[in-house]
Amino acid sequence: MTEMTPGTAMGVLWVSWWVSWPAAAVWRDRAAAQAPVRQQFVYRLCAAAGIALLFGSYPQDLRLWHIAVPLAWTLVVVACVGFAFTWWARLHLGRLWSATVGRKADHRVVETGPYGIVRHPIYTGITLASIATAVLRGTAVGWLGVAVMTFGWYIKARLEERFLREQLGAEAYGAYARRVPMLVPFLR
Repeated sequence: MTEMTPGTAMGVLWVSWWVSWPAAAVWRDRAAAQAPVRQQFVYRLCAAAGIALLFGSYPQDLRLWHIAVPLAWTLVVVACVGFAFTWWARLHLGRLWSATVGRKADHRVVETGPYGIVRHPIYTGITLASIATAVLRGTAVGWLGVAVMTFGWYIKARLEERFLREQLGAEAYGAYARRVPMLVPFLR
């Protein structure tokens, strides 16, 4: 039996997250209102392209560095922290969670738990896991993938915020947005 490498462990983490995330969609309520699908196209395209770049294997891709094994395992732990943050946010939202930009019948501004740290903890956690993966892989194309994916999450976060301001009231969401950073804790 061969020993698991950090690269394999990172792959297992991502696959586990990708499989479990949509499976948990059964614990959500139906949307009472949704942003138009055409408005959601760009962030979806960026997320898909970012994933393809981060995980793809390209012959022209330059290896920028090689990571020592102890640091590589530390990066796996960092990715675990990122995924744990996404799950904390998802569980904290409960039935209010949605894969698309929308509002549930009993929607409200959630300001507690991870949503008291950043307004979009799921995107923060995915970005942290993506950065750890790019550092571990050490490739230029991987870093491009992180940038494209993060740009997609930023676009989706902005769309969600506009939508929630319209749906829940500009003051209710605006007061929350003034208190809590968007994606990076402690950065206003």
